[in-house]
Amino acid sequence: MVTRQAAKLHSRLPQPLKTAQLALYGGTPIRRELLPYGRHEISDADVEAVTRALRSDWLTSGPLIGEFEAAFASTVGASHAVAVSNGTAALHAAMFAIGIGPGDEVIVPPMTFAASANAIVYQGGTPVFADVDPDTLLLAPAQVAAKITPRTRAIVAVDYTGQPCDYDALRAAAAGAAAIRIVADGCHALGARDRGRRVGAIADLTAFSLHPVKHITTGEGGVTTTDDPALAARMRTFRNHGISSDHRQRSAQASWVYEIAELGYNYRLTDIQCALGLSQLPRLDARIARRQEIAAAYTRAFAQVPEIRPLALRDDVVHAYHLFVIRAEMARLGCDRETLFAALRREGIGANVHYIPVHLHPFYRRRFQTGPGLCPVAETAYESILSLPMFPAMTTRDVEDVVEAVTKVVAAFR
Repeated sequence: MVTRQAAKLHSRLPQPLKTAQLALYGGTPIRRELLPYGRHEISDADVEAVTRALRSDWLTSGPLIGEFEAAFASTVGASHAVAVSNGTAALHAAMFAIGIGPGDEVIVPPMTFAASANAIVYQGGTPVFADVDPDTLLLAPAQVAAKITPRTRAIVAVDYTGQPCDYDALRAAAAGAAAIRIVADGCHALGARDRGRRVGAIADLTAFSLHPVKHITTGEGGVTTTDDPALAARMRTFRNHGISSDHRQRSAQASWVYEIAELGYNYRLTDIQCALGLSQLPRLDARIARRQEIAAAYTRAFAQVPEIRPLALRDDVVHAYHLFVIRAEMARLGCDRETLFAALRREGIGANVHYIPVHLHPFYRRRFQTGPGLCPVAETAYESILSLPMFPAMTTRDVEDVVEAVTKVVAAFR
């Protein structure tokens, strides 16, 4: 049954496109069930680990927190890891740790989930949007250099799709300014490397997300890593209401006394979640390898489709491929991105869009007077990007279905 919206669009199409047999116009879809853009994977070992935690004496603030933090820090090559309730909390903890407050500016790219900028605002700081590189959609160092002022306190470098930013160039861009911290938003990039260095041990602080569609999951969760013990200590206090000790520490000391040293939040992660994370961490490398295999298959296939262009790869990086983003050459197609998106969904392919540039959201336009024209590269890219399904449990047939659907839809609108 053709929907009213599809029928209206169908009536406007030139005759050759009416016979394309797209599912959007009543044709047979490539897949009957939607293939999502991301999906978590839980093993029997994960279930057993969580069950053990549920039967233990500690469901939260217990020994598994420290065990998970130590294992995570070792995995990314950092000295300290602080586990929190989600990736947004990880970013917020980083902004708190470096002392962002009213009057401070923090440079951030617009091509990211809003949490990258929201965490700055939570602390009373001002996000300053710097445009991205047109080929990778990563924060452009030259744009960062142009946005630095005497009030700049930090740069949030977003490892978009799982590809590390050029941290050396970003540090060089900030070299002439005093005490500018580099904070990595590595929520897409667990397992990635830049010139042999692991994301998590390159920036002053790195925030990770453990959401179900990420490389490993704790259900919801986040981690911030650093080599600075003072920053780690501040974040541990911050995640626990600003209290200088947790319940387990007070129990060991047979004490009920605690003090709130600074205003914090309840951003704790539970032992139950850490049990899941500890169980999943050893499978990280295999999951990254599978994501890279899927990305390579997509790249080979789309090399034969001139209307589709994957994002460029920086030299000497290991890409973690949280997302596989393509850019559609809309000038070569007889449709807009919204129609392309709808057509793929009707073929059973769960395409998505990451992201609406943050500075275009109503809150930022209202609060910080941002708007169209501020970051033209990101704004132009937004009109043509699509994220294709990317998760380790995808089968060879799943990947072939995605390629077939993209090829079919592009051919119809060519």
